[in-house]
Amino acid sequence: MSEESFRVAELLLDDFKCSHILMRLALEAQGRDDPGLVRAMSGLALGMGQGFNCGALSAGCCVIGYYAGRGGDGEREHPELGAMLDDFAGWFNAAATGQYGGIDCAEIMKFDETLKRQRCPALIIAAWDKIRETLADHGVDIAAVPPEEKP
Repeated sequence: MSEESFRVAELLLDDFKCSHILMRLALEAQGRDDPGLVRAMSGLALGMGQGFNCGALSAGCCVIGYYAGRGGDGEREHPELGAMLDDFAGWFNAAATGQYGGIDCAEIMKFDETLKRQRCPALIIAAWDKIRETLADHGVDIAAVPPEEKP
């Protein structure tokens, strides 16, 4: 089991949801902590609380945006942000539809705690791996803190 797998398991045991976990992994890769940002990811958990799009999909797009999006005056988004989002979302759609019949929480875990425990950890880990791969393919270092945010 990889270090990320252990970390995902630890966070799941601490009752963090998929959306929280992906952002926590992104922040931890930079040696940072931002409880407010992690808290904001609550709105994506459990398919926005309604069983809609899986939080690993929506949060994965947010994590890519965290690294490659625009954050303030004078900043520009990464010129390949759209391609990164397309790559990740396309992968997620194919993977989740192939394995679970769709991309919605209602299709993936069916609000069944047993299915959630069986399916969600692997999906979170696979999403994190794909996020890292996608960012790396476009020259984004997940450990780098933007210059304007360095302490």
